[in-house]
Amino acid sequence: MADSPRSKLYPVSPFGEQQAGIPTGRDVEWQPLVDYRRNGVSETTIHGAVSWSHGSEVIHSFGGDVLCYGRSMMKPLMLKVFTDALADLSSEQKAISVASHNGDAQHVSAAQSLLDESEWGFMQTPLDVPLIQFGRQVRRPRRWFHCCSGEHAAILQGCKRKGWELSGYMLPGHPFFKDYLKQVRRYLGDDWSPLKIARDGCGLPTLSNTVNELAVLYAGLAASRDEDWIWQSMIENPDLIGGFNRLDSTTIKACGGKVLCKEGADGLVGLSIEHPDYPRGLGIVIKIAHGWNSQASWYVTRGILGSLGFELRNPYSLHRQKAFLVPGIVPESRLPQLEKVLTWNDWDPDKDRYEYDYTDYCHDD
Repeated sequence: MADSPRSKLYPVSPFGEQQAGIPTGRDVEWQPLVDYRRNGVSETTIHGAVSWSHGSEVIHSFGGDVLCYGRSMMKPLMLKVFTDALADLSSEQKAISVASHNGDAQHVSAAQSLLDESEWGFMQTPLDVPLIQFGRQVRRPRRWFHCCSGEHAAILQGCKRKGWELSGYMLPGHPFFKDYLKQVRRYLGDDWSPLKIARDGCGLPTLSNTVNELAVLYAGLAASRDEDWIWQSMIENPDLIGGFNRLDSTTIKACGGKVLCKEGADGLVGLSIEHPDYPRGLGIVIKIAHGWNSQASWYVTRGILGSLGFELRNPYSLHRQKAFLVPGIVPESRLPQLEKVLTWNDWDPDKDRYEYDYTDYCHDD
């Protein structure tokens, strides 16, 4: 391998190299966030990290200040580059620009409306199929089905209006990326720079941030919610942000315009919250250690929001298991409220135990 002309394209070792200042997932102190128990015995434990920020002050951190990529969770910040240029778009067009959508008909229609058909060829999202939860996918892959197609189309429209080149819009040297960094530095400081920049799944550059930094950014979204259309367009069109039964769409609908929720690969949930106890904006970020897990993220999100007085329904029930939250997901002052957030429903009794004394059957006659 070392003598191969392709050797520079691959890692050196299957165990992974250590880079100075870049902790791997093996080095951080993940904490349990929720565990699934069958008749009192934990069968699955979901680890991760949680951070709460009030304005620029991190007020609670659980699971370590993990370094990760913000990925799609950063779309509301990325599109701040174009809030002036795209101010005349419809509310639906604005919402699809910050979405990670399922690829439903309404999502594709909104994304396509952002560009003239003659400009569609500039859009470079990967070919994909719609995200479906039931049935079988039989459609051929198309760029518009990709969850980031609305963002890419909006970026191209914004670049056109700013007089920037459309080709190369996905490269770190493009003016769009440079202005995006300026938006991040508004909240993290003029001297902040990412330790790493990677290519996201859709091809755009994604920044490495710690979970604490991401929480500060989401607190900033809440504090600056009235300065542009990002917040309003998301709460007006929650079903465009994700789609049917998606955590972010369901959370936005449940919280009455007080909470923005945005999922991000891999295993991220960002909450930007307007709350009277946090006048400088509250940002909360959840990172699941093993990656995207909608059900686990939902339980943790519901517990956190419940401790703040918001009511989000439970996800679909587990099969003969019950979920139990770890107290550390909220600051200690919020524990009394968290204890009232049940992770099951009245119509969902225990199905993991026998309703009679089985101990006599465990001994020889």
